[in-house]
Amino acid sequence: MTLEEKLASYKPPARAVELIKSTKVVFMVGVSAAGKDAARTKLLKTGKYHHIVSHTTRKPRANHGVMEQDGHDYHFIDLKTAERMVDNHAFVEAKYFSDNIYGTSIAELQLAHDEGKIALTDIEVQGVVEYKNIEESVIPIFLLPPDYNTWQKRLEGRYIGQSDPEDIKKRMLTAQKELQEALEKPYFEYVVNEDLDKTVKIIDEIAHGNFSSKKNDQAREVARKLLEKLA
Repeated sequence: MTLEEKLASYKPPARAVELIKSTKVVFMVGVSAAGKDAARTKLLKTGKYHHIVSHTTRKPRANHGVMEQDGHDYHFIDLKTAERMVDNHAFVEAKYFSDNIYGTSIAELQLAHDEGKIALTDIEVQGVVEYKNIEESVIPIFLLPPDYNTWQKRLEGRYIGQSDPEDIKKRMLTAQKELQEALEKPYFEYVVNEDLDKTVKIIDEIAHGNFSSKKNDQAREVARKLLEKLA
């Protein structure tokens, strides 16, 4: 069986399911340059959250001129290690995304549980779907730029000199797919990242069940407009 086939049929072990049910989990989803990293950094500084460091087979890259660090931004692994972890059922979930493998290990989630903190991590839409199939209580938050033009400026600022046109095109196609899939699901909370401090406050409110449906509807409309621009 190929690694792709193993990932397609992967199911978390019973111990992972119980761990998810007993731990508050918040996922941040979003298009490139939506501000997930900045928001996560501020949330972690509150002391209420534990960053779940995901595993990936992609190479480290520079964010705002700073190279990603192994064990901090991601656990960077090769395909053989990823396959071994799949075979050993060491992941809660693992999926192909943008030609690379991303996964959340059971060990990382256990750390958040043992600290009594809210587990916080970035994830793609399909990963959220997998978690929702395991436990309804997980909280997915889709972070958005305020509008298309602002988004494009942020992308240019973040990836200038680092990405070729084909890479940017791939990011747009991925964003289109993510927005489409998220808007088809009823359980995503949407947050427009216009002011970082306000964004962090809203995410914290959502994590603690104190967010209004009206604000979510307004943010969802921003997501729809972005998708229209990408169509």
